[in-house]
Amino acid sequence: MADPTQGSRRDHLDEDLNEKLVEILKPEFEAAEAMGPDADVSSSAGDGSPYASGAAASGTAGSGTASEAAADEAESAKTDAKPATTDKDFFQALGGWGALLDIGLPWIAFLIVYGASDHNLKLALLVAVVSGAAVALLRLVRKQPLRNVAGGFVGVLISAWVANRSGRAEDVYLPGLLINLGYGLLYLLTVLFRWPLFGVLYGVITQTGTAWRKDPAMLKGFSRATLVFVGLFAIRLVVQVPLYLTGSLNALGIAKVGMGLPLYAVALWLAYAVLRGSLPPDKWDEARDHVTHLLRGNKK
Repeated sequence: MADPTQGSRRDHLDEDLNEKLVEILKPEFEAAEAMGPDADVSSSAGDGSPYASGAAASGTAGSGTASEAAADEAESAKTDAKPATTDKDFFQALGGWGALLDIGLPWIAFLIVYGASDHNLKLALLVAVVSGAAVALLRLVRKQPLRNVAGGFVGVLISAWVANRSGRAEDVYLPGLLINLGYGLLYLLTVLFRWPLFGVLYGVITQTGTAWRKDPAMLKGFSRATLVFVGLFAIRLVVQVPLYLTGSLNALGIAKVGMGLPLYAVALWLAYAVLRGSLPPDKWDEARDHVTHLLRGNKK
């Protein structure tokens, strides 16, 4: 038979061991409860148990995967997004002051040579055409935009042909007067019919169609900007037509040059300021970015 005394001693010993074990582990449990559930994994990992090590490794791997995914998304967004443009970028995309100079240079050369060569019309026309071609070639070599140069050079060719055919020096300015009249009427009609030309061009180049017409701010802004150029063409005609009709060649030439480059720059600045002032900042930034990227040859 089993000795009752021996069994009692064994039970007493077990109780003592349990109490000692609780006293030893009590600080560990309290610390774990104070740190929260996230500390259990790292604490267990420090104990060196296989389960704890696996859990910690799994957590680390999961964290690494999440970090890599976030990094990939950030890199993708960085690649897809285009850098925000500035007002300076917008003006430079139009060609800057150099583009405006390209427009007026042939006419400056014509006026100087015609006056210095005792009214040699053919020589003056030849110099104007050559100067326009030289500027276009220089732009081509420098890989710079040829939009303004090409348009101006074609205009010089047409004007030279008309003046050479008629034999009248003042007729070199006739195509320009007709162009100003046509552009002025076109711009004005688009505003009157509530389809301002600048808005139409914006819808085409941004591939947004007529969505801009549904926004009152954009419709108002594009209408005002278009009207600025209506004023530009009107001022040119009011000043230059009487000079053409009276045969005042020198005065007409000065007016042509003075109301070309400088007045165009003023009109461009006014249209820019009017459009910017008519649109909320976010819409202005969007419109400017679209146009700037397009003029640079980038896709939006």
